[in-house]
Amino acid sequence: MIRVLVVDDDVRVADNHRKLVESMAGFEAAGVAHTAHEALTMSERLLPDLVLLDLYLPDESGVRVLQRLRGNAHPLDVLVITAVRDVETVKAAMQGGAVHYLLKPFPFRELRERLNGYAEAQHELDAVDEAEQADVDRVYGKLRAAEPQHTVPEELPKGLSAVTARLVLDTLRSAETDLSASEVANNAGLSRVSARRYLDHFATTGRITLHLRYGSAGRPEHRYRWASGRGAQ
Repeated sequence: MIRVLVVDDDVRVADNHRKLVESMAGFEAAGVAHTAHEALTMSERLLPDLVLLDLYLPDESGVRVLQRLRGNAHPLDVLVITAVRDVETVKAAMQGGAVHYLLKPFPFRELRERLNGYAEAQHELDAVDEAEQADVDRVYGKLRAAEPQHTVPEELPKGLSAVTARLVLDTLRSAETDLSASEVANNAGLSRVSARRYLDHFATTGRITLHLRYGSAGRPEHRYRWASGRGAQ
């Protein structure tokens, strides 16, 4: 069982990550922290195997927390989950020993893949007494998350970003039913207005399908669904 400490100053985000961890076989949510002080104190008390660490913390630099966590007597790994995109921070996290650096916002599928890859890598290491090069290559391969199975068109209308466009497409692609703009926004961590702009664009280009749901009164609701057969485009 892989014990995970979730660290995020946003209570809602932290709870969502905790629920995801608890939904996965072989993982256990050991605790949730919202500050650097809580993260360091709880890591010493709970002895987690893995920390999901946000770098935006109210009382100390997340990179510094990473370094202190990795310097503890109890060995643990850290998966950084953050909106911090500057290269120097990415380098500092890598040098600090982070096993992954996952940029917000992202669909939960991506975090699930990275956690599964981490679990598989641990299993590979536990299965050998002395590692050969092939074992090392296989373990590091497990830690690399799979690339999305579809791409975003290179040219997007002015004001739309490829990162957010992929997030919207991933959200629809992983859904088991059609979604409204509000549901896409909630699942992807975007504003409804922003989600609607991307949805309308992809509906126009045929990447997704749009249909109207008519209720008993009022305006019809716009519902969006991943267009089957378009997954590799």
